[in-house]
Amino acid sequence: MKKIAALVATLAALLALAGCGEDEPANDDTRTASNGDEFNDADVAFATDMIQHHAQALSMVDLTLGRPIDPEVETLAEDIRAAQAPEIEQMTDWLTAWDEPVPATMRDHANAHGEGDMDMGDMPGMMSAEDMAALEGTPDAEFQERFLQMMIEHHEGAVEMAKTEQSDGRFGPAIELAEAIESSQTDEIALMQDLLGS
Repeated sequence: MKKIAALVATLAALLALAGCGEDEPANDDTRTASNGDEFNDADVAFATDMIQHHAQALSMVDLTLGRPIDPEVETLAEDIRAAQAPEIEQMTDWLTAWDEPVPATMRDHANAHGEGDMDMGDMPGMMSAEDMAALEGTPDAEFQERFLQMMIEHHEGAVEMAKTEQSDGRFGPAIELAEAIESSQTDEIALMQDLLGS
């Protein structure tokens, strides 16, 4: 009986190992670019979506120009610009190296006012064309509060996307960028909540 029990346990362990071995390749969508980058579909989705997400944040920042806003909010807006513009370039370079299409953004000329053929999908925190138009048309007295509220929601979406990349991504620099985005934008959310007095 002991020999049979041991045999059954061994067979069960072997089957479990065989099952793991079969699952791994089926879920492994890692590809290697001509420059040697190893990346997967999650990395492509992260870069593609975050380029558009960042571009919208920069368009929101543009709307602060010429507005009577507090110095702290002005500094925050410029910090967002300084961080996210180079990140867009970095992610564009990745997609180009991976022979993946670089998405159109609302900062492209044809899309500057919500026109053109852009697929925003279901990206967390993205504002609609109507939201952006409403922010642009907000009176000065109410602009700062509305800007902060919308940017908090926008940042929360970016943090969610960054967490997904950290769990599903394969490309080391993309995972590192996702970690940096989660950290910096979480801090900025806390700052904006303080500025709103909430």
